[in-house]
Amino acid sequence: MELVSLQKRLKINRRLAECGVIFYDIATCYIDEEVVIARGTQILPNTVIMGKTVIGENCIIGPNTVIFESHIGNKNEIRASYLTEATVENEVTIGPFAYLRPKAHIKNKAKIGDFVEIKNATIGEGTKASHLTYIGDADVGSFCNFGCGSVVVNYDGKQKYRSTIGDHAFIGCNTNLVSPVTVGSHGYTAAGSTITRDVPEGALAIARAKQENKEGWVKERGI
Repeated sequence: MELVSLQKRLKINRRLAECGVIFYDIATCYIDEEVVIARGTQILPNTVIMGKTVIGENCIIGPNTVIFESHIGNKNEIRASYLTEATVENEVTIGPFAYLRPKAHIKNKAKIGDFVEIKNATIGEGTKASHLTYIGDADVGSFCNFGCGSVVVNYDGKQKYRSTIGDHAFIGCNTNLVSPVTVGSHGYTAAGSTITRDVPEGALAIARAKQENKEGWVKERGI
């Protein structure tokens, strides 16, 4: 982002305001001259928008959001998040504290929640990853649900691999999908599973150690 004077920065923001962009605090927003923002979009304080970013109509951007070289559609809400070289379609909710890295493509009406990171992945229509999730190098279908703590394990230290998750799949909390792996449509993974083989359509995959309780263990050790 080119360093510009306060006067030039305010001139850019006022030009956008004259075209129908709504600023809550026009002096605290940093927007590059190349940025295009459509009418009706609200820019909240402490927002930085850089490069050739395009933002559609009636979005809510910020506060405390950074967007770089991204394409944002209409009626999206992006709160306290960082996006770089990402594509967001329409009526998507992002944040707070989400991180969209290059080649993240979020389709209509999806939800990317707090502490969710997306990299080189397509997230289908209506899919939800609400919190504490990493999805990298993956193709995710429509209306899927990622539970808290889900991870697409895409890197073995030398090479990256890609996984596929079908429509209406349910990824249980604390699931590791070890790429390359496919979860079929309507497939489920049990919470706490590490998935290393494909999950057939409509199947439940359970991949975790069986619980064993050691009775009297605490007393025996005098803890």
